[in-house]
Amino acid sequence: MAIEIRMPASSPGMSEGTLVRWLKREGDTVSVGDILAEIETDKAVVELEAMDEGVLGQVLVPDGSDHVAVDTPIALLLQEGESAAESGSSQMQAASAKTAPTSAEQDAPDEPTETRTGNTVPRPDSPQAGAGRIFASPLARRLSKEYGIDLAALKGSGPRGRIVRVDVETAQQAIPQQAISKQATLKSEERTERIDNNAMRRTIARRLSESKQQIPHFYLTVDCDVEKLQTMRARFNARGEEATPSYRLSVNDIVVCAVARALRRVPEVNASWGEQAITRYLDVHVCVAVSTSGGLLTPVIREADRKGLVEISSEIRGLAENARSGQLEPSSYQGGGFTISNLGMHGIREFSAIINPPQSAILAVGAVEKRPVVRGDELAVGTMMTMTLSADHRVIDGAVGARFMSVLRDLLEDPLNLLL
Repeated sequence: MAIEIRMPASSPGMSEGTLVRWLKREGDTVSVGDILAEIETDKAVVELEAMDEGVLGQVLVPDGSDHVAVDTPIALLLQEGESAAESGSSQMQAASAKTAPTSAEQDAPDEPTETRTGNTVPRPDSPQAGAGRIFASPLARRLSKEYGIDLAALKGSGPRGRIVRVDVETAQQAIPQQAISKQATLKSEERTERIDNNAMRRTIARRLSESKQQIPHFYLTVDCDVEKLQTMRARFNARGEEATPSYRLSVNDIVVCAVARALRRVPEVNASWGEQAITRYLDVHVCVAVSTSGGLLTPVIREADRKGLVEISSEIRGLAENARSGQLEPSSYQGGGFTISNLGMHGIREFSAIINPPQSAILAVGAVEKRPVVRGDELAVGTMMTMTLSADHRVIDGAVGARFMSVLRDLLEDPLNLLL
């Protein structure tokens, strides 16, 4: 009997995803461990691995399908000697009924989607000609509006000449590339561009909205004199050029190291809120915000308090590269207890970040810059950096947050303490 291949839950809390593309086609032989398809989650693109062997008999959810619910049957895997017909039409019908909304739209009956064409004149060779109406699936109608394609000009390839998704996409591909790459339209004398939200962007929007609505944020800001830190960093990097393998430390690498040690000294910050109890994390796992084309990801440096500067620096670079290429494994962005967001490299002096649930704090790091400072009774030029802690007041009291920032500032202003 055919085996149903279902939409996997690649990360905790995942309810739906996008089936980016099938790497196997109907009729292909499948072995255990083969990569069947690519699935886009709210964090990254992951590979769907075959758990059984057989022949890919029928694809139930096509390439590019959005909002595919977890555990939805997406294909049928046939056993040796079995054909698609022999696997039982009832099983296929049941599986098809559970497919993603896009597939359901394409299979919707003609009559409810019937519309009058008004003054639109179909092509003479179109099956719509003379009928006074257009037969098209709901999905085809939605895509035609997005792409600005006239359904009356299309020849349907579906049953009874019905226009389906592939007909609209084929027409869209025929549009000059310049027009496709930027869907600019003139509406009420205003030029606009439509940018569809991917699964990652939708999840980020939902989680951050919930964070600001449900978490009572408060903010603590300190200025750090990082003159000694920059001197130490320059000496380390000079040695790093001659080392094997070579290395180069950034300010962010040192901040991650200092935050990890500050969390060990002020463990009340390394915690999460719960209605029945506050969960305090016994290990120090620090998340580092990484900007990607699809949105913001927060890969985790695990047990950062037990690692040296060079190890932290190498790990951050590797995770950032994987995040930007969409190859970040789910285990690499799950389980962090504290997040660092650094916009200093973009020239931002200071800002306040939104807490990443279920964590209770996030540190916003600004640019290192020369500023006038008072040393003793004298005005001088100092190398300064501003940091702002956003904290959940349900977990972290003001005095606790202040103590954490004080410890962190001491570590950064006298960075030799990081080596102890």
